[in-house]
Amino acid sequence: MNNIWLLALGGNLPSAIGGPEVTLKSACASLRQFNLKLCKVSRFYETPCFPPGAGPDYINAAAMVETPLDAHDMLAVLHEVEAEFGRERDQRWGMRTLDIDLIGGQDLVLPDPETHRKWTSLPPQEQVRATPDQLILPHPRLQDRAFVLVPLNDIAPDWVHPATGRSVSEMLAALPESDRKAVIPL
Repeated sequence: MNNIWLLALGGNLPSAIGGPEVTLKSACASLRQFNLKLCKVSRFYETPCFPPGAGPDYINAAAMVETPLDAHDMLAVLHEVEAEFGRERDQRWGMRTLDIDLIGGQDLVLPDPETHRKWTSLPPQEQVRATPDQLILPHPRLQDRAFVLVPLNDIAPDWVHPATGRSVSEMLAALPESDRKAVIPL
């Protein structure tokens, strides 16, 4: 049985093949090497660097893939693709050539609902310092990030977050208008 996974892609530094837009397009093509069926890709967006002042602005997109891989194997593939494009993991939320986050899929909550709640309710000052030692799905910051939700709304507006019961379009509408307007289509 195949799984459908939602991905968020971004980058704000050039890779060996070019700027962030070229890198994201190439990374999407590279996913096919791992027996992943690329079902949909959003438009590309320019987004303010997060956190503010941490470097150049980003190019962001979202993708939907189909694969027999489970969540942990999928994450391993995403890390391999990131490394292929020069991703270095030296600073949390720092500048990068490529970032591919596994956002969610199906109605899966990992590792369990209680742990997921803990990570989604983490105070902002702790989010910078704390890094989970296990895969948390759906992504614990998903509902807070216009740079993820705007592209995701292009490809999966009706996907429902299994822990909150809210669709992508509902989560996006709940964000401040200023956050949504800061995500600009290329």
